[in-house]
Amino acid sequence: MAVNQRQLWLISYDIADPKRLVRVHRWLKSVGLPVQYSVFSASLNARELRHLREQLAARIHCKQDDIRFYPLPANPRQVCLGVQIFLEGIYLLESNIDLSGIGRA
Repeated sequence: MAVNQRQLWLISYDIADPKRLVRVHRWLKSVGLPVQYSVFSASLNARELRHLREQLAARIHCKQDDIRFYPLPANPRQVCLGVQIFLEGIYLLESNIDLSGIGRA
């Protein structure tokens, strides 16, 4: 990824300690959008991703907690079951990914 090029990331976590969980959740809310419980999305460039990883590493216990980063393609294909969480015309972050079709067959 180029230094200034933004990439959409899906970030998920499993934190064992409730106090650490709160710290991780608060930090992620400052940089991303909560998608589901313990899952966030964020549009980050390489510098922001490195900073986020450093900040999260300082907030977790590496032998008890798990944080994963998944890069998403520019136009991800989504298959969803159940209730649609985004209303028609709602976009995710700055990437202008149209989520109006999520949850529809």
